[in-house]
Amino acid sequence: MTYCLRIADIPTNERPRERLMTHGPKILATAELIAILLATGQGPGKLSAVGLGQYLLQELSKYQRDPLAALREVTPAELMQVPGIGPAKATTILAAVELGKRAFLSRPSEGTLIDSPLVAAAALSQDLMWQTQERFAVLLLDVKNRLLGTQVISIGTATETLASPREIFREVIRQGATRAIVAHNHPSGNIEPSPEDIELTRQLLAGAQLLGIPLLDHVILGNGNHQSLREITTLWNDYPQGD
Repeated sequence: MTYCLRIADIPTNERPRERLMTHGPKILATAELIAILLATGQGPGKLSAVGLGQYLLQELSKYQRDPLAALREVTPAELMQVPGIGPAKATTILAAVELGKRAFLSRPSEGTLIDSPLVAAAALSQDLMWQTQERFAVLLLDVKNRLLGTQVISIGTATETLASPREIFREVIRQGATRAIVAHNHPSGNIEPSPEDIELTRQLLAGAQLLGIPLLDHVILGNGNHQSLREITTLWNDYPQGD
């Protein structure tokens, strides 16, 4: 891997800070975002901040294949094992990671209108998004789709969770909700629905139709993303929910 030795050697309009100011943070590579936190470089071969950011990601991949997944759980001691990362750089990185988690996991308050899969995912992120085990949860809503609360129904293994329609609807009825959105996470980060997810959704829609409790969506969460089964399947055409 080849690194640029100094950020000063990079044309001004290609430097991470300048690119962020001009184009916004989404355009930056992960190593560039880390470089902004690091501010300076060094480490093996006197790397630039960008080079040190790339080197750090390479070292983190030794813990997990996805270095960002490793970054979410890394400890100060593990960071400081990387040449060029001392206490100041380690704490800056960890503070940024924690701030990002808190901002992302900030859930809507009770009474919030749940009017999109994005808002539904935000309401359940704290319970589901980066969990290492599969969890199945339900959003409890009133007749106007306002949030009454959330409830984790079951916790499974790293690859499987168990949730029955009986358990789910029992909780919805017990809490006095009149509508619901169900959700679960995929710890792998792959948010595409499995055949089992599709079949469970079909069973839930049939049960919801029978009970007269509209099921508005089934959302899959993982690794910072979400997927709405209502948006990508035709299941709701087969089981109208009267919503």
